[in-house]
Amino acid sequence: MKTVIQAVLIVAICVMAYFVYESIQQPIRFNKEQDKRYKVTIQRLRDIRTAQVAYKAEKKEYTPNFDSLIHFLKTGNFQVVKQIGDEDDSAAGPVIRETILIGVLDSLFEKNYAVDSLRYVPFTENAQFEMDTATLEAGRVKVHVFEARVLNQVLLHGLDPQLLVNFDSARVRMVKYAGLKVGSVKEPNNNAGNWGGE
Repeated sequence: MKTVIQAVLIVAICVMAYFVYESIQQPIRFNKEQDKRYKVTIQRLRDIRTAQVAYKAEKKEYTPNFDSLIHFLKTGNFQVVKQIGDEDDSAAGPVIRETILIGVLDSLFEKNYAVDSLRYVPFTENAQFEMDTATLEAGRVKVHVFEARVLNQVLLHGLDPQLLVNFDSARVRMVKYAGLKVGSVKEPNNNAGNWGGE
């Protein structure tokens, strides 16, 4: 009987040790996965911002949808004035200026950039970023703004639900949004991201 009780106690201790270990490891795994997903998604949001700023430079406004943004990246061109010669060097001969066209995609992103994936939230099954534009008034000046965003419930789908609720609550307290976003349609913010460090 004594050996049976000892065996039961050993099993109970092992089970308890496993649950204690798991209770420590669960938040560690959550934080590691959250950091990984945030890092990649922040870069995607930066790419969206780069594309939107280029779009506005050419079109004088931001676009609220990815179809027009991606079309612009694929087919748009920047006009660049190339100067041959030096105006301060009279011996060099006449200064020649010519306008050349450079593809938007080639000038903004690395070669073979997967531009069609710009709309998709990383680590999801084709979930798309939400994107809006607005015109706000700041000091009697009309300002065009845009916002691209994704909720943690989408980006961190599949992670521990209770830890996700806790993380959302902390994000709302810190940055007033339970997810990642760049720009704002509520106030001009110079297209800043809500992840800090910018």
